[in-house]
Amino acid sequence: MRLTTFALVVVAVPLGAQLPGDAPNGVARTGLIYESYSFGSGLGLSRASELTVPLTVSHRFGQRLSLDLAGAYASAMLRGSDGTETGVSGLTDTDIRATVAVVPGRVLLTLVGTLPTGITTLPDSTLPLFGILASDLLGFTTPTFGSGGGITGGVATASRVGSWALGAGASYRYCGSYEPVADGGDLKPGNEARARLGAEGPIGAGRYLRVALMYTLSQHDEMTGGSPSVSGDRVLLYSHLSMPVGRSSLSVYGFDMYRMRARELNTTATSVVDVPRGNVLDLGARLDHPLSPRANLAPSVELRHELTEQDTGLAPVGLLVRPGLDLRYRMGGSATLVIDGQFAVGYLDDQGSHVSLTGPRVGAMLEWTR
Repeated sequence: MRLTTFALVVVAVPLGAQLPGDAPNGVARTGLIYESYSFGSGLGLSRASELTVPLTVSHRFGQRLSLDLAGAYASAMLRGSDGTETGVSGLTDTDIRATVAVVPGRVLLTLVGTLPTGITTLPDSTLPLFGILASDLLGFTTPTFGSGGGITGGVATASRVGSWALGAGASYRYCGSYEPVADGGDLKPGNEARARLGAEGPIGAGRYLRVALMYTLSQHDEMTGGSPSVSGDRVLLYSHLSMPVGRSSLSVYGFDMYRMRARELNTTATSVVDVPRGNVLDLGARLDHPLSPRANLAPSVELRHELTEQDTGLAPVGLLVRPGLDLRYRMGGSATLVIDGQFAVGYLDDQGSHVSLTGPRVGAMLEWTR
């Protein structure tokens, strides 16, 4: 999952322990998102691009039950510096989520089933492509196409403390096994447990603050005929501050995700793959300005920096600065159009030297409510 989306979910789950009575009964979204990066010389890569067609449908049944479905079609391509291309196209996995307000406004239970509708087994020639797609620094919309599916159960609660809301949540995910590479053996991803704490409320003069903390504990990945892989626990801190600026609204946000060093694994395997510790820092700002009762224009800028462990300690992976602009237009009735454009400028670190990195991200989304 993209870290920007991941960070927003951290806040939404603990503090959203209710099904608001004024929310629409049904929402559907779809559109096109295209993103591409061009690489400078030194990496053996020329360009990586991806087109995603997402589809999400949500429906609320009364005040206690909500059902959501999310899936996508994606097409990705990696071009080497010699002009050779590797590509993958197809459906992704499909998530079906049920949310039940056990105590409306207080306690939520969630159950998410991930159906393995995506591409699971690919030739080993596509491994460099999926290594690029999974990069936290680049943040592709679709970092993976398919898996063995899984099921996630969670609980969240929220309560008022004066003018503030405090929330907490926990979840556990079981992952199914699948064969990611043809004739490469089955992979059983490690199950995950997550705990979340959050708070939000006004801090005077029209300002509103949201903060959240998430801790993730993962079991090791098992590969048939291969070495198990183990990753350290992850801690993510997220904050979002909004304030009025004349007729506009300014939002300043950021998250810091730290992956700890992997713990020792009790195994009889002759070798173990340790995922190195690392850190991803993301800072951004957005100014929402109403052009009319139906239209809103929002310039934005985002900075992302990633570190990973090497022999000398944490070393830079790269840095990206991504200015952007999006237009949200309510077309009348129940339809809303969102057009978004961003352009990233930055670099990847290649053994101490910088490899230039540039690329656009453009999207057009339609939303229907009823």
